[in-house]
Amino acid sequence: MLGRIFTLILWLFTGACIGLLISPSTHTNFEFMFGAMVVALICAQLISGWQAEKFLTWLQQPSLDSHQKHRAFWGDAADRIVRLLKNKESQRLASEESLRQFLAAVQASPHGVIILDKDTRIQWSNQTASEHLGLDPKLDLQQLIVNMLRNPLFSNYVNSKSFDHEVIIEGRDHRIDSPHKVGVQLFPYGDGRMLLLSRDVTMIEQAETMRRDFVANVSHEIRTPLTVLAGFIETLQNLPLSKEEQEKYLTLMSNQAFRMRSLVDDLLTLSRIEGRHLPGQQEWVSVKQIFTRIEEEAIGLSVKLHPLLQDRQRLTFQLADLDAGTEISGSSTELMSAFSNLISNAIRYTPAAGEITVIWKTTEKGGIFSVTDSGPGIAPEHFARLSERFYRIDRSRSRDTGGTGLGLAIVKHVIQRHEGVMEIESKINVGSTFSLVFPNHRLRAINAQPKAEILSGIEGFSKSA
Repeated sequence: MLGRIFTLILWLFTGACIGLLISPSTHTNFEFMFGAMVVALICAQLISGWQAEKFLTWLQQPSLDSHQKHRAFWGDAADRIVRLLKNKESQRLASEESLRQFLAAVQASPHGVIILDKDTRIQWSNQTASEHLGLDPKLDLQQLIVNMLRNPLFSNYVNSKSFDHEVIIEGRDHRIDSPHKVGVQLFPYGDGRMLLLSRDVTMIEQAETMRRDFVANVSHEIRTPLTVLAGFIETLQNLPLSKEEQEKYLTLMSNQAFRMRSLVDDLLTLSRIEGRHLPGQQEWVSVKQIFTRIEEEAIGLSVKLHPLLQDRQRLTFQLADLDAGTEISGSSTELMSAFSNLISNAIRYTPAAGEITVIWKTTEKGGIFSVTDSGPGIAPEHFARLSERFYRIDRSRSRDTGGTGLGLAIVKHVIQRHEGVMEIESKINVGSTFSLVFPNHRLRAINAQPKAEILSGIEGFSKSA
């Protein structure tokens, strides 16, 4: 402002000087000076108007980054406007970057995020919400959320106006044979808007289902022998029985007690395995020693299940000469439990006079422990669930053979903890082969035997029994 006043005074002074210089006589000096000042003032206004027009033209340009030089007041105004615009642009870019980073973080979230307006129409959603609920982040904008998630439970939830809990609905990829469950919850905010969050609860729901099934199965498995025991005890207490009858009932009671003890032992084994750290490579277990121990167990179980000579199975254990010195790194207790359970299952489900072959061999694939039987075989549709706790193809037959339904669950946990896999091959009415494949880095060979080592003690026992 001071600059503009100074400029105006300068124009007036210049006009006065010009008037004095061009006046023809002294008495007309004042008139000429006044006229010159008026002319100077008019010129100043014309120049100022021209500069203002030039300034307005400059303001109408799309970009003001590079501006032409303006004089006096208009130059100061132009400089200030440019500075303000640059500050605003910097603030805008910073805000856009913050928003971009925030949206990127929301996109990376494992939870689905949907922003709804007052009418519960979709304003924005992230990619996770699309994966959970099947929404299209672009095409489904402005759509009512209840129209996009056509689920009666969710519709009732939205209409209830009570959002202090989440509801579980079926997700985008839900199928009967492969369930997909999603938990959704609404959070009101602002002036009636709402935030919808979703999370994949499939694994949680499956774990809860498994927990309920586990409790129900354990209760059933324990209740059954307890009921039988209670019945036998009541019989012994209330009926006059001969010594032979008493021994018969006591034997049956012992069998039921053994069944409960086996169940508890297997449950404790599973609990210990799941609660331990993964086995390292500090301990090395001899395959040959394991073969020797499971040979003794196999003989005892086979004799117990098939007391008659002609009913006993033919058991063969094969260990190649190059593999006799093989050792596995891991837990000896766990490995023994896994191998024993596979052989126990084979003996229990192979009919009288059947054949069972146990083989260890080292291949490029790794070390393979396999048990082959001539049992009834297993249909392929059961393979995926065989290692589930208490899963039985034939429940009555499994109980008759004394199985707890936990053997293959133990085997699966052990082989996974040793970085291996369990493979199953089976044909109905032909037999089955269960193989445990150990990775090569968990194997080492020491003290290789000079000749083929075939542990035929069991095979010899079968021939002479």
